[in-house]
Amino acid sequence: MLIDSHCHLDGLDYKEKHKNIADVLMKAKVVGIEYLLSIGVTLDTYPAMRDMTAPFQQIFRSVGVHPLYQEKEVDEVLLLEYAHESQVVAIGETGLDFFYSPDNKAQQEAAFRSQIRIAKQVCKPLIIHTRDARNLTLAILREEEADKVGGVLHCFTESLEMAQEAIELGFYISISGIATFKNAKALQNVIKALPLNRLLIETDSPYLAPVPHRGQQNEPAFAKDVARFVANLKHLSLAKLENLTTDNFFNLFSTAKKIL
Repeated sequence: MLIDSHCHLDGLDYKEKHKNIADVLMKAKVVGIEYLLSIGVTLDTYPAMRDMTAPFQQIFRSVGVHPLYQEKEVDEVLLLEYAHESQVVAIGETGLDFFYSPDNKAQQEAAFRSQIRIAKQVCKPLIIHTRDARNLTLAILREEEADKVGGVLHCFTESLEMAQEAIELGFYISISGIATFKNAKALQNVIKALPLNRLLIETDSPYLAPVPHRGQQNEPAFAKDVARFVANLKHLSLAKLENLTTDNFFNLFSTAKKIL
């Protein structure tokens, strides 16, 4: 069994590629992906994502405000209300992105800190997006005592040193299809050094389709290709990696309930 620990189900193509979410789930299940975590990126779009995924017990949700969507301040009252929902297992995607959005650093930081505080109130882990903000991301996690809830650095492309510091704070490291790219040798070396008990697998679909699906829209079924690649890097059987990352997922997202 495998889990896609980070996907944007409300961003998939339901006109030409998929009939509906049930179709996406069927394609994923055929290759062994049994659970998915659908990620919230704004409070405005969260209700629609919740409504489209709610009928499916194998889909967990997160709620948060992505650093690239900072049109207004985080409504902490509304975020807290959503965060209490039973299928919401994490807060985020939150964090800092100074690569694509370097002009509103203060607003991003305020939103990040706000969401860490909410995560601690509801005792749910954080899903972190970080780009060109390595030192400040770690500093804020420490200052806001994010180690009390832990979380995951998703779609990881940073250094081994950052991964190790995050792991010391109780965080996991999630690997996406970027690892399969030809120009990802540095990341591949980092993955080789990461501890197995801190690894997760994700697609970040509809973005970043792994080899051999480059040029296509990504989807949860392609998590299998990411897992296969990481298993080879770690000199593990695919089955072993699947079991390890599944255990890691449920250890981190402790409120996620397995379907009986």
